[in-house]
Amino acid sequence: MTTPFPFTAVVGQDDLRLALLLNAVSPALGGVLVRGEKGTAKSTAVRALSALLPQVAVVPGCRFSCDPGSPDPACPDGPHEAGPGGERPARMVELPVGASEDRLVGALDIERALAEGVKAFEPGLLADAHRGILYVDEVNLLHDHLVDLLLDAAAMGASYVEREGVSVRHASKFLLVGTMNPEEGELRPQLLDRFGLTVEVAASREPEQRVEVVRRRLAYDDDPGGFAARWAGEEAAVRQRIVAARELLPRVRLGDGALRQIAATCAAFEVDGMRADIVMARTATALAAWAGRTDVLAEDVRQAALLALPHRRRRNPFDAPGLDEDKLDETLEQFAGQDGKDGEDGEDGDGDDDPDGPGGGGRPAPGSGPEGGGDTAQRPEAGEGGEPQPAGGGEQPAVRAAEPFRTKVLSVPGIGEGAAGRRSRARTEHGRTTGARRPRGALTKLHLAATVRAAAPYQRARGRSGPGLVVRRDDLRQASREGREGNLVLFVVDASGSMAARQRMGAVKGAVLSLLLDAYQRRDKVGLVTFRGSGAQVALPPTSSVDAAAVRLESLPTGGRTPLAAGLLKAHEVLRVERLRDPARRALMVVVTDGRATGGPEPVALAGRAARLFAAEGVASVVVDCESGPVRLGLAGRLAGELGGAPVTLDELRADSIAGLVRDVQGTSRRVA
Repeated sequence: MTTPFPFTAVVGQDDLRLALLLNAVSPALGGVLVRGEKGTAKSTAVRALSALLPQVAVVPGCRFSCDPGSPDPACPDGPHEAGPGGERPARMVELPVGASEDRLVGALDIERALAEGVKAFEPGLLADAHRGILYVDEVNLLHDHLVDLLLDAAAMGASYVEREGVSVRHASKFLLVGTMNPEEGELRPQLLDRFGLTVEVAASREPEQRVEVVRRRLAYDDDPGGFAARWAGEEAAVRQRIVAARELLPRVRLGDGALRQIAATCAAFEVDGMRADIVMARTATALAAWAGRTDVLAEDVRQAALLALPHRRRRNPFDAPGLDEDKLDETLEQFAGQDGKDGEDGEDGDGDDDPDGPGGGGRPAPGSGPEGGGDTAQRPEAGEGGEPQPAGGGEQPAVRAAEPFRTKVLSVPGIGEGAAGRRSRARTEHGRTTGARRPRGALTKLHLAATVRAAAPYQRARGRSGPGLVVRRDDLRQASREGREGNLVLFVVDASGSMAARQRMGAVKGAVLSLLLDAYQRRDKVGLVTFRGSGAQVALPPTSSVDAAAVRLESLPTGGRTPLAAGLLKAHEVLRVERLRDPARRALMVVVTDGRATGGPEPVALAGRAARLFAAEGVASVVVDCESGPVRLGLAGRLAGELGGAPVTLDELRADSIAGLVRDVQGTSRRVA
């Protein structure tokens, strides 16, 4: 067995270690989400925590870790009689992001259940993690159907396995710990809110601290056992402190003054719901117990806010998590010493003094400033109209995006088999039942009617004499289901001089930002190609991090010629490479341009030939027509025809008039094929 790296030997990362220890003191906090760049000891610290947890008393032989003092009356291995039990170390169970549903919740033998009436159940990871830690590395990459199961178990404290009317239920209360790199995408809001605390980690920039990290890691790699022995004293001291804090926790007093500070802080930062207030109260209490006190102080409330609120303030995926600490101190000071008062002076203000606004993170609000405002109506600018801007126009500074809006659904035609998501039709393990087939491998979704039809003709030959149905393995039928998949949405954005009018570019960026927000909600991967001047570049390779795409978009400069062909060819190369990496994920290309092509010999003809490459390969595409001014050339519509896609204007992107856009994309693609 591998010797884990000692928890007390982790260098720095004070917030991470504190959050984990507080959950060890009070598991009711709801777990920890650890966000940060790779190589910052996130997984190392989490894996080391289990060695510090107290022993768990269990019923001997129970696969579901029932407490002998109060066994679960519905335990599948029960009933258990109350009495003395054994002890075992607390478990830390890891959930791989690619795990199957049966691996998480357990597997029920459908064949035996139908033929013999026996509930033959093999427990899953939720049973193993009961009264311990469930750890998900790269939790932001977890498939949606597993997230749904985790949410159910976390909310109910139990796991349910149901197969065609046969069900098994067992207790499943665990400390949920997740680690993630935000560059790879964000979490669903429902799962994000289930984590009690969150911490941001980053590598130290202090040379001496970095030297110590390397020194300890090399020493551990050379002799794990010897290194752990040198830290055994510190580990034992922390273990004893956890036990003492757990014993002290029920006696900690959370006064009305601290409660008012907690409520005022949550109100001032406009967090949704009441879970934040409850988690803050529990965290402040745990902090006092960890410090050996029986009274909650203002410093406990402040630290609790820094751990419990940042991830609950986000209004959309483009808001960076975090708190304005000056505003936090001001709120705590305003409500300090109000124990037992009516709180008539406890107004939290209108928040105008918060430069970050309710979204936080310090980024300018979309649409703020003179260029913003969500109005997509275009004003004729110099250089627009029917003529492109002069060649060699200088680079212009980036402008802010207009206010994002809700877009219509853009889908890839046909039925795919890609990763689960919410955009295009696909054959999936979850969704509505569309048919039945013989199972390939283990049976996961039984089609009961088809199974009965397959077994019925052979009942007399099999000697059936009673009411039960005689079912053989060859009779079983797997349900075929249709759901939704996530796609690769590749944005190809024209940043040339013909798009450089500030009012127009603000609206264009607002539209792309809106589509990015839609891609986040539909669990897509996104990529960004831009073209201007003399060529094109991949501003963002395909990724699950739509907020990274938003950052690239915000700083996008404009100016110069319009190398449309170069942009399309660069997009073609990106899609070719991505097909090799992820062949099951279908692509939707969104070209944002006015359709002009300038620079180089025969730019229009070259752009047409590049566009026809996509039509020949059947790539689904949409052209967002950004042309404005009194003279319209219709170049974007012509480009859409050569791509085999559909054109849509900025206004139509959010209007009912594009309700038939998907049908147009599909029909055009078929005509080209």
